[in-house]
Amino acid sequence: MVDHARARRLAKRIAQIVAAALEHEVKDPRLSMVTVTDARVTGDLREATVFYTVLGRSVDEAPDTAGAAAALASATGVLRTMVGQQTGVRYTPSLAFVLDQVPDEARRMEELLARTRESDAEVARLAATARFAGDADPYRSPRAADDLDAAE
Repeated sequence: MVDHARARRLAKRIAQIVAAALEHEVKDPRLSMVTVTDARVTGDLREATVFYTVLGRSVDEAPDTAGAAAALASATGVLRTMVGQQTGVRYTPSLAFVLDQVPDEARRMEELLARTRESDAEVARLAATARFAGDADPYRSPRAADDLDAAE
């Protein structure tokens, strides 16, 4: 039987342990700008996936995701040992590190929203000066009785 609540609690605890270990215990300079964003544990509590992001040192500098991935791969054993010591579960879950795509997707969505706002403003600007293609009232109005007599 899978206990999803226990898996969520363990995942949260693993994220806390790994984040603290990256900040205080692991002395790799490639991990200085790594932030743990989330963790998920399988239902049998055997495998944990830790999601992380890498921040650039400046606005113009691209983050070193390859270096961070290599550093996390080399520190996986140490981190797993620390998780096992601090969680107290019977079987220490294996750790897999995955680069979190949420910040990139959020940036892409913001760009799409900005383009949409610009196109909406352009449409509003064009609509302000627009004129009807035909008559102002394209619907036929009912004829008066004298107009019907003149037509016959």
